[in-house]
Amino acid sequence: MEGGIQVGCNCDCNCNSKNLSQDEILQIFKDTGALLQGHFLLTSGKHSAQYMQCAQVLQYPIKAEALCKELAVKFENFEIDTVIAPAVGGIVVAYEVGRALGVKAIFTERQNGEMTLRRGFELAPGEKVLVVEDVITTGGSVKEVIKVVKEVGAIPVGVGVLVDRSGGKAEFEGLRLNSLIQMNIEVFEPDNCPLCAKGLPAEKPGSRK
Repeated sequence: MEGGIQVGCNCDCNCNSKNLSQDEILQIFKDTGALLQGHFLLTSGKHSAQYMQCAQVLQYPIKAEALCKELAVKFENFEIDTVIAPAVGGIVVAYEVGRALGVKAIFTERQNGEMTLRRGFELAPGEKVLVVEDVITTGGSVKEVIKVVKEVGAIPVGVGVLVDRSGGKAEFEGLRLNSLIQMNIEVFEPDNCPLCAKGLPAEKPGSRK
């Protein structure tokens, strides 16, 4: 544990053959400036003083490949047919995890506010699907993807994320959640945010320049 960040697997999956040590995983995030400090408006609507911007890591293909291989190891015995993620943050993660597992990788998008499969992407009934994402806080987008998977008769078998901001509290209908990093960072409701009380402007992480 370092500064509210726990590195390594967050379950009892007994992962083996790891390519990266825990220190190496954390160092990759540090070296790319992925951990931001400030006043952030999260996708969930809550506020936070810290944010892990995985796009800063994923812009480097070699680093993205290394991290996603590490995540893929946690699911290598799940007999996965397809990896799926919500656009846009999870697209690179799905691609690299799919490549590591030797399976196809697709993504969902919002259309008229609803998460859906587009661009000719399809899932077959009985197809075993791993849902991945770059970062989760409440896991709302992942839950929407799981719903899409189930609606077409495919079978979600697990959830893999690079960064779990829920501190291990997020639940996905009993599916195993594996992450590389857990962040135990306090979040605030907008009407009870000490950062707002100080007059600090909130910014959406994706808009940071």
